Amino acid sequence: MQRDNVAMRQQGCGWLVVLSCLLLAGNAGAENWPRFRGPNGQGLSDAQGLPTSWSEQDYEWKIALPGVGHSSPVVWGGKVFVTCADQTARRGYLMCLDGTNGKELWRREQDLAKYPINSLNSYASPTPAVDADGVYVLWPGGDKTILAVLTHEGQDMWTVTLDGVHARHGKGSSPIVHDDYVIVSHEQESGDAKSQWLAVDRKTGAVQWRMEEPPVANASYSTPCIREDGKDGAEVVFASNAHGLTGVDLKTGRIVWNVAGVLPDRVVSSPVLAGEMILATCGAGGRGKRFTASRPGRDGAAEVYHLETRVVPYVPTSVVYQGRVFAFHDNGQVSCLNPNTGAVLWSEKPAGRFYGSPICVGGILYAVTVDGDVVVLRAGPSYELLGINPLGEKSHSTPAVGAGRLVLRTISHVFSIGRGGR
Repeated sequence: MQRDNVAMRQQGCGWLVVLSCLLLAGNAGAENWPRFRGPNGQGLSDAQGLPTSWSEQDYEWKIALPGVGHSSPVVWGGKVFVTCADQTARRGYLMCLDGTNGKELWRREQDLAKYPINSLNSYASPTPAVDADGVYVLWPGGDKTILAVLTHEGQDMWTVTLDGVHARHGKGSSPIVHDDYVIVSHEQESGDAKSQWLAVDRKTGAVQWRMEEPPVANASYSTPCIREDGKDGAEVVFASNAHGLTGVDLKTGRIVWNVAGVLPDRVVSSPVLAGEMILATCGAGGRGKRFTASRPGRDGAAEVYHLETRVVPYVPTSVVYQGRVFAFHDNGQVSCLNPNTGAVLWSEKPAGRFYGSPICVGGILYAVTVDGDVVVLRAGPSYELLGINPLGEKSHSTPAVGAGRLVLRTISHVFSIGRGGR
């Protein structure tokens, strides 16, 4: 009888293991990556089992795009959405791909008017946002900027027309979606156009609030994120040279806190949440100048500390995981910092320069160098290089994770690597 009970318990445990595996597989299959750097722009995924090293034969699929660009892929319900542009013809493309095989499901095209742009930028730099109802894409141009929303089947929902781009380096900030709001940062440096932050209704395109001011000295290329402290509702966090770090009430557009003067140069990277603090960087001349750690709050906000050292990145956005900051510098240096003090735990240079940002997947860091090498590191207290995987083409983009696969983008290709890699 005792043996029978033991056997039954073992059999029950076996079914529990199978059930747990099925649940985990279901969760992985349902995972979405809805905006630049994934959920709330923090670059974090709890997916497990993705490879750290692979070869050309390990790709699930690889496709060539009809144009070029620096935007990053987004994933929803197993579909991959990505933008690119024919920069000579000035024509933009929003593409929907089947995540399982890379097959093109549909594409939509957009005429783009010429505007000033840095040689390192592209006409397809803003990353789309996606939710259960729509795909939200920002098309910059010289005479107008279009915020367009389409269904997952590629049908038009609505468009909002904004001023054309008047910033010396072009456009970089991406739209985000939270609750019923699509939020856009559209800062300008010259002309009659106003710099603005705005929120529109995600179902209708009606403007819910808009904050305007004259052109600024250094337009921000940063994409905002959402902060929720559990007390006063959601805030949109903007990072800019003109205002520093700013918390704006999501529903009303009212400024509820501000830490001014902490970002004295151009802001390209996006704000990162680190417990009670918000981290941000700024820079100039191809290098980071200042890293700020500020504590926000409706009852007062202030900078806790700042760094002005060689570990400060400019373009890439850092990632925070298990109480550590992992900063990927434009010159290729990767540093691990204590977010509470800024103390450097380690700093190494595994490969080439970075313009794309890192993400952390199940405790593993992935980032693509400018030369197109995927650097894979353990997100731990000591330096551990797990792999360097060449994509064969330059890249300024950030990886995406969804439906159990890693989606990578170079200037003109998209790749998928699943759990079958090594």
